[in-house]
Amino acid sequence: MTGGGLDDARRARVWLARTVEPGSAAVIEYVERLGPQEAAHRIRCGAAPDAIRSLAAARSAEDRVDRDLEIAHRHGIRTLFPEDPDWPAYPLLPMDVATARGVPDLAAPLMLWLRGAGRTVELTERAVAVVGSRAATAYGTHVATDLAYHLSEQGWSVVSGGAYGIDAAAHRGALSGSTPTIAVIAGGLDLPYPAGNRRLFDRLADTGLLVSEWPPGCAPQRHRFLVRNRLIAGLTAGTVVVEAGRRSGAKQTARRARELGRPVMVVPGPVTSAMSVGSHDLARDGARLVTCAADVLAEVGPLGAGLDGCRDPSAGVPLDTLDDTTRQVLDGVPVRRAAPVERIARAAGVPARTVLRSLPVLEAAGFVESTNGEWRLAPQPRASGGAVLPTHPQGG
Repeated sequence: MTGGGLDDARRARVWLARTVEPGSAAVIEYVERLGPQEAAHRIRCGAAPDAIRSLAAARSAEDRVDRDLEIAHRHGIRTLFPEDPDWPAYPLLPMDVATARGVPDLAAPLMLWLRGAGRTVELTERAVAVVGSRAATAYGTHVATDLAYHLSEQGWSVVSGGAYGIDAAAHRGALSGSTPTIAVIAGGLDLPYPAGNRRLFDRLADTGLLVSEWPPGCAPQRHRFLVRNRLIAGLTAGTVVVEAGRRSGAKQTARRARELGRPVMVVPGPVTSAMSVGSHDLARDGARLVTCAADVLAEVGPLGAGLDGCRDPSAGVPLDTLDDTTRQVLDGVPVRRAAPVERIARAAGVPARTVLRSLPVLEAAGFVESTNGEWRLAPQPRASGGAVLPTHPQGG
C-alpha cells in the first residue's frame, strides 16, 4: 500500500502512530474529540495542549508516513483503522469506556498494523489470552501447549505475545488445533521480536495474525512490552496466566484484564517453583484456578460452556505401557494433518517397517487414527499419570 492509497484522516492516524507512543488516554481523547486530521495539524504547529505537545515533542517535526507505508507494503503488512469494518470494536469497547472515564494506561489503539491471513473481527469474536513467563519450565510449556491446543479445537483463538517460553508454547499449541492464533508484538512487524521465533511467526501468519500498534522499524523497547500487554487483555474475553515469576509481565497483563472487567484465570504450579510465585500471587488476589480448557470456557464461554469439566485424568491407556520404540514412533505422528508412513518414519528417525509394526498397536490403544492410509494423533489422547499426551507440532 502506498501513501496515495489512504485518505487524509487515515494518513493522519499513521503519522500519529509514529509521533505519539500508544496507550495514552489523553491523546486518544484529543483525537476522538477533534478528529485525526485536526489533532495532527495542531500537534504539528504547536497549538495542542501542553500535555499533548510534550508527548509528541521529540517526533512532531518528522513525517515518515509514505516511508512507513512503503516498508509495510514491502513486508506484507497492512493497516487497520477504527473506520474499517474489520476493526475489533466490540472487544475494544471496555478500553473506549476506560478512556472516557479518564482511566490512564488503558486507551484503545489509534490504529493497528497487521500481517497475516486472518480477519481481526473473526479471530477476536471468541478469543482467550494465554500468557506467562519467558523462562518457562517444562511443566509450564507443556500446560500452555495443551491448553492452547484444546481451546483452539473448541473454536477459540489464542492470543499471546509471541515471546519465548509460555507465549511461544501457546502459539504452537494453537497452531496444532483448528482455530488461528494471534501474536501481539511490541514493535514493528517488519522485524518481529524475538528473531528466534521467525519461523513460528511465519507459520502463524499463514492462517492467523501478527498485530502491532507500532509502525515498521520500531524497536521492541522495554516499555513497549508493558503497553502491548494492555492490548492482549483488551482483545480477549479473558486472560489465563500459565506460569509467572514474581515480577513477570504476565501479571501486568492480568491486572489490565481485571481493570477492563475481564476474567483472570491462573494455572496452579508447584509451590517449590519460582516460576509459579506470580501465579499464586494472582490466585490469592482472586484469580480463578483453571486446569484445562473446560475450566477456561466455564469462565469466558456462553452459559453452560465447560460444565462437563475436565476429563478424568485416569482415563485411557497409560503411555508408560508402550515400549520405547513404539513411543518413538508416536512422537513422529503429526497432530492435525495425517501423514503417510514414510513421513512418520523420517520424523521419528526409525525405519518404515518399524512404523508399520507400531501403528496398529497405537491405533488399538487409542493414540492414533488412520485416514485413507495416512495417520495422525487421535483426538485428546491421554498419558500415564493423568497428564494429557503432549502435542508435538511439526516445525516452528
